[in-house]
Amino acid sequence: MKRLIIGTLAILAATAVPALAQDKLKVGISGGDSEIIWTAVKDIARKDGLDITVVVFNDYLLPNEALNAGDLDANAFQHRPFLENQIRTKGYKITPIAETIVAPIGLYSRQIKSIGELKDGASIGIPNDPSNGGRALLLLQAQKLIKLKENVGLVPSVLDISENPKRLNFKEIDAAQLSRTLDDLDAAVINTNYSVQAGLLPGKDSIAIESSVNNPYNNFIAVRTADKDKPVFKKLVAAYQNETIRQLVKDKLPGQLPAF
Repeated sequence: MKRLIIGTLAILAATAVPALAQDKLKVGISGGDSEIIWTAVKDIARKDGLDITVVVFNDYLLPNEALNAGDLDANAFQHRPFLENQIRTKGYKITPIAETIVAPIGLYSRQIKSIGELKDGASIGIPNDPSNGGRALLLLQAQKLIKLKENVGLVPSVLDISENPKRLNFKEIDAAQLSRTLDDLDAAVINTNYSVQAGLLPGKDSIAIESSVNNPYNNFIAVRTADKDKPVFKKLVAAYQNETIRQLVKDKLPGQLPAF
């Protein structure tokens, strides 16, 4: 009888408390630093009953294509200007649901220590692609070095400069080469990934830096527009937007900041 009771209790224990049902999501990210973050996000999500499969891409065009096609449930690798351009050209129905990180673009110099030291006619390097070049010009406008025509949006070009009181001389250079040509320029606007590779940290070595507040270049988690209100995505956002991930970004990702 005693053995029967023990056996019955064991069966009840195994059946009365079933394993926590797991929601499942497949999330596309870009390779590199993001993999560090999403390893931690996966661990946090698992405790809330969410199983995340991370798919790493080394191409900026494929994650939205995969999401739009239904091969992913979400992705996290891009900022709004990039997505808006993809929507215009590809017709994707994709919507941001939560901000993640920002890698603020900065103005760097080996010749001067502050913007106030820039001389008339100074040579300024900016990226030669529309998205990053426009971002560089917007940073220079925010520092009151130039003024752009009204309503130029997020992709102005040097042709949109309406005022240039210091008669700055702009050199449009491939973004990856700007840190290498910095010695030949008075200053250059350099993307964070390239500046960090060159040992230049935003906020520490930059003489001007983008704000992370309401920055249109904040990265985000995106989903198909039709799915944006699914309850499972609340778990996904909670697994990312928390103090653990905030501190991880600050400690492990030089030049990047939490955008939440």
